[in-house]
Amino acid sequence: MNFDLSDLRAFVTVAQLASFRAAAQALHVSQPALSRRVDKLEQALGMRLFERSTRKVELNAMGRSFLPRAQHVLSELEGALLGMTELSERIRGLVTVACIPSAVDNFVARAASIFHARFPRIRLRVLDQPAPDVLLSVSRSDADFGISYLGVREPDLEFEELASEPFVLACRSDHPLARRRRVRWEELADVECIGLAAGGGNRLLIDQGLAHLAARPKWIGEVLHVPALLSLIQAGVGVGAVPKHALSGPAGQGLASVDLIEPVLGRQVGLIWRRGQPAAPAVQAFRDVIVAEARARKEDRTGGVCLAAADRHREGTP
Repeated sequence: MNFDLSDLRAFVTVAQLASFRAAAQALHVSQPALSRRVDKLEQALGMRLFERSTRKVELNAMGRSFLPRAQHVLSELEGALLGMTELSERIRGLVTVACIPSAVDNFVARAASIFHARFPRIRLRVLDQPAPDVLLSVSRSDADFGISYLGVREPDLEFEELASEPFVLACRSDHPLARRRRVRWEELADVECIGLAAGGGNRLLIDQGLAHLAARPKWIGEVLHVPALLSLIQAGVGVGAVPKHALSGPAGQGLASVDLIEPVLGRQVGLIWRRGQPAAPAVQAFRDVIVAEARARKEDRTGGVCLAAADRHREGTP
C-alpha cells in the first residue's frame, strides 16, 4: 500500500483532536499538507475514514474500526524507537557535509537539529563553500557528501535532487521593478544590477543561459555568495538575480521576488557523493534526514493554495 507512517500519524492525530486545524498545529505542519496525508491514506485503503462538514470532522464507521489498529502500529513503532534510543546514545562519530551557503538555511539547519536529537554523540561539520569547492571537497573525500547545484553530470559523482528552483529578480519593495510580475532579462541592461562573481557556479549558469542575448544585465558590482548579494540589495545598492529559495531565508525577508523570463533560467540543487563509495551508517542517516525534510518542505509548498480553501470549508472557517 502506498502510504507511510506520517500519513498514519496524521490520521490518528485528526481522529483524536477532531480537527484538521488543531492536528496541523500539533504536528507542526500546514493544514494543506496534513489534508494531503489523510487523503493519501484514504486512497491507499480505498475507503473514507472521516465524515466532514462545514462545522466539524468526525470518524465514520470505517474510521472508528481502523483507529485502534493505527494506534497499535504507532505504539509498536514508538516502543521499537525507544529501544533504539539507548543504542543511538552510544554511537559516536563525525559526519562532514560540504554545501553551498544558501543550502545551510534551506536544507541543512533543520535536518541538523533533527539529526542531533536522534544521535547526540555524533558531531556534524558543515563546510559552507562555493559550488566548485563543494565538488572538490567531495571528490577529495574531504566531505562525506555535499549539497550543490553542480555535479549533475559529473561521471564520478552520484546526484540526488532535493529541489529545482528558478532564478528570480530580487529587489527592494520601493524599487520600480517590484511592482512587476515578470521582467525580461534584456530589460536589466538599463538597470543597475549586482552580480554573483564571474567564474562562480551561479554566474556560470546565468552567463551560459544569456549568451544568445544582444542585451545583458548591467553589472555594477559583484559578490561571492548569495547572502552578501541580498545584503547589498537590502541596502538599496541595486537589484540582482538570485535562486528563488534564497528569498525564503532571513537574508531575503522584505525583498520583492519578480519572475525573470526570456529565458527562464534555473538550477537543480541536490546531494552529491562519490560514485561507488558506500556511506557509513551515520552518513546515510544524515542524508536520509535531509531528503525527508526536503520532501516535506516541497509538499508544504505544492498545492498549499488550492487546498487551503478546502480545509477552511471542512471546518467552517471563512
